Amino acid sequence: MQYILLVAAVAMFVVAADWGRIGEAFFDVEIIRELFPEMLTVALKNTVLYTLCAFSFGLVLGLVLALMRLSTVMPYRALATIYIEFFRGVPALLVLIAFGYGIPVALNSEVPGGILGTITVALGLVAAAYIAETLRAGIQAVPRAQMEAARSLGMSHGRAMVSIVIPQAFRIILPPLTNELILLTKDSSLVYLLGVTLQTRELAKFGRDALNQYVSMTPILVAGLCYLIITIPLGYLVRRLEARQAQAQAR
Repeated sequence: MQYILLVAAVAMFVVAADWGRIGEAFFDVEIIRELFPEMLTVALKNTVLYTLCAFSFGLVLGLVLALMRLSTVMPYRALATIYIEFFRGVPALLVLIAFGYGIPVALNSEVPGGILGTITVALGLVAAAYIAETLRAGIQAVPRAQMEAARSLGMSHGRAMVSIVIPQAFRIILPPLTNELILLTKDSSLVYLLGVTLQTRELAKFGRDALNQYVSMTPILVAGLCYLIITIPLGYLVRRLEARQAQAQAR
């Protein structure tokens, strides 16, 4: 019965919809032609660049925070906990505004590297809080016997952590880490608040400008499809990694 209702609803939509108007509003071929190649060479390229820079910054800082969180030194644990709770609780939008407008006004000094530096630091700081917790969970998931075996071979605690524990932890956390990369890709759309130039626009800003220019939803739809070019392969990679881990645990 449910399938019949679904088919009936789809059939009614197909019959009642004004496909000519829908095509003109969402799939205007002439507008799509005018969007390219700039959408790929500028907007998509900048989106990927902003995401990778912020992720790299967040990954390095997140690793430091995770090790501090696991440290036996109480001040380190306290500082890492305060940082993680703060940046996980504050919207990324607010952090971008703070670094894009607040700090230049308050300190009369801009973040080095221009808009790329601002985006890298602002989004990277937020990403680091989430990555730190993911890394901490991964490190704690590595059997303690691995550390004990490394120490029995004469390795220091630091070397055992770097050479033995952290590489195994990264294999465990690859799926959630890839998910964080997907979320960061979408968060890069907040960059438009910083007043980017024509050459520093990312997909969301490019689509919004084109929407105002052509008065059509086509640019927004095309921008969304460009995001999918990035996120769908990453999502597929996450599922493959999760399946591989499940098979390894079943053995």
